[in-house]
Amino acid sequence: MTIIALPAFQDNYIWVIKNQENFICVDPGDASPVMAFAAQEKLRLTHILLTHHHADHIGGVRELEHYFPDVMVHNLFELTQKPEFIQLGQYRFNILNTPGHTQTHVCYFEPNQRWLFCGDTLFSAGCGRVFDGTMADLYASLQQLKQLPDDTQLYCAHEYTRHNLKFARTVEPHNLAIQKYLHTLEANPTQNSLPSTIGLEKKINPFLRLDKPEVRAFVQQQGGSSQKPEACLAYLRKAKDFF
Repeated sequence: MTIIALPAFQDNYIWVIKNQENFICVDPGDASPVMAFAAQEKLRLTHILLTHHHADHIGGVRELEHYFPDVMVHNLFELTQKPEFIQLGQYRFNILNTPGHTQTHVCYFEPNQRWLFCGDTLFSAGCGRVFDGTMADLYASLQQLKQLPDDTQLYCAHEYTRHNLKFARTVEPHNLAIQKYLHTLEANPTQNSLPSTIGLEKKINPFLRLDKPEVRAFVQQQGGSSQKPEACLAYLRKAKDFF
C-alpha cells in the first residue's frame, strides 16, 4: 500500500491509494493525472472518494467513469442520511460530517491506518473558506477533527502550507513551532508539505488554537471579538482572506 499525491491545476492534490493491482483516488478534479498514473503503473481505478461538490474536486469524475466503467463513485455528500462507514477492501473509512466549507462536506477517516482525507475543511496551518456552509458549522467540524488521534495523517486537497504558515506567524509571532516548520519548508520550496498530522496541526494551526492567549490577543488587537470561539474563528478566517 502506498499513498501518492497527484498534482492538479495550480495547487490541488488528487490522492491515490495504490495497491498491487488497483487503486483508489480522492477528489479527482482533473481526470488527466489519474489516467496518466493508471497507464504508467498499469493499474485499475476501482473507487473514487469525493468530499464535496466543487468543480476542482469532482470535475474529472465523468471522464474517469468513461475510462474505467466499473469504478464505484462515492459521493456521500449528496446523501441526506450518510452511512457511518464504507468498507473498501481491507480499508474501513469512517464518514465524518464536516460542514462549513460547504454545507454537505464530508471527510474520510481510516482509523486503523490513521488516514484522514479532509478535502477543504482542514489544511495544514489553515482551514477552508466558508462558501455555502456556516461559520458555526466550520467551528464544530474543526473541533471534531481536532479530537482525532495525534498521529492521524492529514491528506488535504491543496498545497497551501507555506502561505498558511506565514499568516499563522503573524497571529502567533512567538510560536517557535510555526517558525521552525516554516523555515524547514522554505528551505525546500518545491517539497510536498503533506501529509501533516493532527498532532503537528495542534501546534501550528491558529484555527485549531483559538483558546491560546496569543491567538485571542491578535483578534482583540485587530478589533475582533474573542469572547466566543466561533467569533474568534470568524475573525481569523476573514483576516486570512485578505492576507
